[in-house]
Amino acid sequence: MVVTESIRIERTKHSRISQVDFANLPFGKIYTDHMFMADYRDGEWKNSRVVPYGHISISPATPAIHYGQAIFEGMKAMKSPSGDVLVFRPADNWMRLNVSGERICMPPVPEELFMEGLSTLISLDQNWVPKDEGSSLYIRPFLFSADEYIGIRPSENFTFMIILSPVGPYYSTPVKVKIETQFTRAAEGGTGYAKAGGNYGAALYPAKLAQDEGYHQLLWTDGKTHQYIEESGTMNVMFVVDDTLITPALSDSILAGITRDSVLKLARKWGMRVEERKVSVTEIMEAARNGRLREAFGAGTAATIAHIELIGFEGKDYYLPAITERKFANKVYEELEGIKRGTRPDPFGWITKM
Repeated sequence: MVVTESIRIERTKHSRISQVDFANLPFGKIYTDHMFMADYRDGEWKNSRVVPYGHISISPATPAIHYGQAIFEGMKAMKSPSGDVLVFRPADNWMRLNVSGERICMPPVPEELFMEGLSTLISLDQNWVPKDEGSSLYIRPFLFSADEYIGIRPSENFTFMIILSPVGPYYSTPVKVKIETQFTRAAEGGTGYAKAGGNYGAALYPAKLAQDEGYHQLLWTDGKTHQYIEESGTMNVMFVVDDTLITPALSDSILAGITRDSVLKLARKWGMRVEERKVSVTEIMEAARNGRLREAFGAGTAATIAHIELIGFEGKDYYLPAITERKFANKVYEELEGIKRGTRPDPFGWITKM
């Protein structure tokens, strides 16, 4: 990929890479030496730059703080056996960022700015990409208001950034989830389909209540009736009932997950029966009770595939079959990991070499 000459590069004087234990990486607590930034001012993008990672200066009056005018994406890069840095479906993340931006009244980020900023940053910090199995370089592009105005209106100035974080697994064990039927993550007509910061902030309290009960995450239900499962806190959710892969159909209250789409494409390629539709709580719990629910898992960038160990509903926990018995989720995880690491064929052209 050609790196644009308009990106100014300021290299760090003191790399921190020697301080990192790459064999024991937490998730989201360690960051690479540099970050990418660009400003939207006077109706155009300008001042593209890579600078040493560090704190940034913002106005205390920015609507990003007061009104949540901020969006983000999550991506991953891995190293191939030959040492190439491979990024999984970056163009899809760019497109989804702009879908979110339109809903939150933000200017589109040009593809060239997104891709060349990403390429320049990764090229500079490529030694930070972990090599061990289960680890990766997590990529966080985000866009936020840079106005200095506390009136409520769409902002005029914005900052786009990309930061990088070498990470280990998001979930180190299978997850325990609770079906949430009181609180609402997203409602029809709202911002549930956008990757907006406010969606996640509003979910923290009910998620904490569930964690206090011993669960890792929630299975959110629809905001109107709480009868239909929508997604998990950090992932889309999928079920294997008998021999059918079932997942909630996309709507304006469900995020169009890129890992979700990847799983569905692979399942269809393999000839598996796939259903994208409304999924009722009653249906899933009945399948769990009578042994027809063979697998349940979350699909998302951070975890890729997160096996669901049990589902809590109305004060009772329903255990699912052992992880070793789950043919589809284990197979699709291995396939996705192989594609991301360049050890298996990439039939859909998902990989971009940086």
